[in-house]
Amino acid sequence: MGDRRMSQGALAELPDEWGGVVPSQAFVDESRRIVDEANGRGLILRALGGVGIRLHCLAYSEFASRIGRIAKGEQEFSDLDFMSYKKQRNQMKDFFESLGYSKRRTTLSTAASERQIYLHRKGWFYVDVFFDRLIVANHPIDFRGRLELDSPTIPVTDLLLEKLQIVSFSEKDLKDTLLLLITHDPRSGDESEAINVDRVAKLLSQDWGFWYTVTTNLKGIKTLLPTLTGISGEERSNIASKIDSLQARIDAEPKTTGWKLRSIIGPRKRWYRQVETADTVGEFGIWRLKE
Repeated sequence: MGDRRMSQGALAELPDEWGGVVPSQAFVDESRRIVDEANGRGLILRALGGVGIRLHCLAYSEFASRIGRIAKGEQEFSDLDFMSYKKQRNQMKDFFESLGYSKRRTTLSTAASERQIYLHRKGWFYVDVFFDRLIVANHPIDFRGRLELDSPTIPVTDLLLEKLQIVSFSEKDLKDTLLLLITHDPRSGDESEAINVDRVAKLLSQDWGFWYTVTTNLKGIKTLLPTLTGISGEERSNIASKIDSLQARIDAEPKTTGWKLRSIIGPRKRWYRQVETADTVGEFGIWRLKE
């Protein structure tokens, strides 16, 4: 077994053939295993984040590779993220320990009612479990009543919202969003392989800040499309058309009084929730492995 020193002083036991990084397939396989085991025990766990998007779009790995989302020779992911319901949180410790994980002790930033962190027995990665709401977000998303709609991931609509709510939108976020858009059509209502434009429009009509972040990111993606490599002209047109459909539906949704009042202030006042980091809450912030 080879060793790899990881952040937080942890030592990972990696097979020599992995070349010092945990391969993406290990994340995908483990995520699916955890969801399947949970289903078999009557627990609801749904994958989200980058691994969730990969799981949902496995049939489109060629596109992901073309746009550079699938890393070559580098570790692509650092953790597994899952959403569950708060009513099941007391069952999670025994469940994950039965799979060989150990629970990281609860801290101010990982309140037991909203989030739990589990460590892989060989230090390969850690598992973040959220309950009811995605709290590590610029615009928290409520998943109550949503997790039964799809498996092994959260619904594709929420995978997209999870990306578009990010204020500091990165190149990786861009590529994940492109992958979701090229593979799913905007439609009305919840379908397992479609983006529910009604849900997106409704959520954004109630929160000007959320609306501002999402629409800013959509406009930015459309502006960048002509400059991106690895995408055909037809694919660019496809993605741009879907962005237009999303934007039109968002624009058409009547806005609440609160939205209208907040829009008067605009971005002069911070419109998003700051996400905690190790710099702001010490070693018990978002415990991230170096990618």
